[in-house]
Amino acid sequence: MMSSRERKKAAALQEKLQILRSITHSRALSNTSIIMDASKYIKELKQKVVRLNQEIACAQDALRQNRVTVETLGHGFLVNVFSGKSCPGLLVSILEAFDELGLSVLEATASCADTFRLQAIGGENLAEKVDEQAVKHAVLQAIRSCCSETGRDHDVDDE
Repeated sequence: MMSSRERKKAAALQEKLQILRSITHSRALSNTSIIMDASKYIKELKQKVVRLNQEIACAQDALRQNRVTVETLGHGFLVNVFSGKSCPGLLVSILEAFDELGLSVLEATASCADTFRLQAIGGENLAEKVDEQAVKHAVLQAIRSCCSETGRDHDVDDE
């Protein structure tokens, strides 16, 4: 015959197993099966952690890549450039690409420390019709040529 203390311990254990069953979404009825399902659930969680850590690493790598976005603004463009590393002459190379397209820079902010950032508003020369893709392509080419001239090969995101 079980003592009152033993019954309380058994009831507490059953309650904890039911909580474990609930948390792990187990349909098992036996204690052993509940524990096996919990073990499987923990393994799945560990795999998720590994996968999430890999995704974080990929996102950090993406931040180190070059990115160029171009939006049309009336008769001009808003150009955003980000590069995980700055190469010497990159700003000049991009501004020369604008010039070759007949874009005048109306306003710009740039940072060329460890990373390179540029946000520029370019006014379109109305003699030549230039679209977003042409501007983006020219800027990406400027990045490629500047970075390859300095001996640094960067990944460039064409999208």
